[in-house]
Amino acid sequence: MLLTRASEYALLSLDVIRKSQSPVGAEQLANQLNIPKSFLAKILQSLAKEGILESRKGAHGGFLLAQELDNISVYKVVLAAEGKAPAIFDCVSYSQTCPNGAIGSCAISPFLANFQTRIDTFLKELSLGDILHD
Repeated sequence: MLLTRASEYALLSLDVIRKSQSPVGAEQLANQLNIPKSFLAKILQSLAKEGILESRKGAHGGFLLAQELDNISVYKVVLAAEGKAPAIFDCVSYSQTCPNGAIGSCAISPFLANFQTRIDTFLKELSLGDILHD
């Protein structure tokens, strides 16, 4: 599956954070978006680890965007949120193995690889600035 709830929650959180003038805490975001706090906290930490968010500690701490929206690709957000590259089909991520044992003889393998490349390119070229605007 290309985008799971982790990606959806990451994008929704980034939209809220970008509109804030001050750091936004995980609990505040979880309450506002009705997302389980523990799940959201893991996503936010992954986004911070990848340099998408800046994490600030303390009484007035929370998360801020670390970059301009136009400099953050949707691909990078999905990669951070999911912990792996987005894949349209499960078998695309198995470049050396095939779950059906048909590597090298799969009739649709070239199509799947081409399709995946196009999706990857699209997500890499699509910035948060393209999708998150007022």
